[in-house]
Amino acid sequence: MIETRVPSAPWSPYHDGPRLLADIGGTNARFALEFGPGRIGLIEVLRCADHAVLESALRAYLSLPHVAAEGAVRHAAIAIANPVVGDLVRMTNHHWEFSISAVRHNMGFATFVVVNDFTALAMALPHLGDGDKRQLGGRAPVGDEPIGLLGAGTGLGVSSLVPVPDTGDGSTRWASLRSEGGHATFAPADEIEVDILQFAWREFRHVSAERLLSGAGLELIYRALCHRQGRTAEALVAADIMQQGLSGACPLCDEVLETFCGVLGTVAGNLALTLGAQGGIYIGGGIVPRMGERFDRSCFRNRFEDKGRLGGYLAHIPCYVITVAYPAFTGVSAILAQRLNGIFL
Repeated sequence: MIETRVPSAPWSPYHDGPRLLADIGGTNARFALEFGPGRIGLIEVLRCADHAVLESALRAYLSLPHVAAEGAVRHAAIAIANPVVGDLVRMTNHHWEFSISAVRHNMGFATFVVVNDFTALAMALPHLGDGDKRQLGGRAPVGDEPIGLLGAGTGLGVSSLVPVPDTGDGSTRWASLRSEGGHATFAPADEIEVDILQFAWREFRHVSAERLLSGAGLELIYRALCHRQGRTAEALVAADIMQQGLSGACPLCDEVLETFCGVLGTVAGNLALTLGAQGGIYIGGGIVPRMGERFDRSCFRNRFEDKGRLGGYLAHIPCYVITVAYPAFTGVSAILAQRLNGIFL
C-alpha cells in the first residue's frame, strides 16, 4: 500500500467502504482502492488493449481476489486521457467509448466521477512533497498564484490550477481548468524545427504540439531528422529511440531527445506566459521522468526562458519534474471527495 501525505493523527477508514480510483491512459489503465483519506493501495496496472471496453477492465480489477476481499465499492472516480464533456466519452488515443451514466448503473456505483487525466493530475500538485518532484531552474514559487502542468506520454496533456477565493476557513482551494492545450498548433522556433514542421505536413494537415511531444512524436522527429540529413530511417519505435539516445549508442537518437526537450521548453514557456504561472510549471507524463539527468542538462530551461523581453519574467518561474509514482490517484481522490461533499469546481 502506498500512502500519500496524511495527518499524523490516527486515521479512520471510510464508513461506506473503499473507494475505487483509476487513471486511464491510451496504453495502460491503473487502478487502486482508497481505504481512508490518503490511504491508497492495491495498485494494479492493466493493459487497455486486453479489454474491449472500460467496464471489462473495471470488472477485471474488482474481481481480483485481494481486491474483492475488501468488499463492495460504492464510490468511484477515474481520470482519463480524453476530453470529458457530457455523458458520452470517446477516447482520442484508444478505441474505448462509454456512457458515464450507463457504467455507473451497470457497475452498481452510487457515485461515478469521470474527469480528464490532467485535471486530476493538476489537483494533485498542491499535495506533492519535496521528495515527489525535482526543481529545474527558477526561484521559489509564489503562493496562491496559478500553476501550470503539462506532460508527454501517449499524447500531450495540459492543465492548470487557479486559486479559488478564500471560503472563510483560511485555506486555499484550487480549481483545475479543463484544457486540450496539447492540440494547440505547433510553432517552430529555429530552422531545424521549420524543417520538421514541413516534413510533418506531409502526414498531417494540422500539426499540433502533441504530434511532436508524445511517444509517436519522438518517432516523427526521428524520421524528420533522418530526412533532413539524407539518411534512411530505421524502423525505430519510441522506446528504441529513448534507449539508444540515453545510452549514447545513437547520436541521432540523442539529437531527437534534445529536439524534443527544446520543443517542450517552448510550449512550457508559452503556458507560463499565458497563465501567469508564478506558482510554477510542473512536468509529468511518461517520457520526461524517464530521461533523468539527460533532461536536466538539455536545452529545455533555455528554451523555456527564450521569450525576448519576457525572458526575465520567466527566469523567476520554477519548473518541476514530477517524480512520484501514480500522482494522479491523489488528484482524482481529491476530486471525488469534493463531489461527495457537494463541491463542484
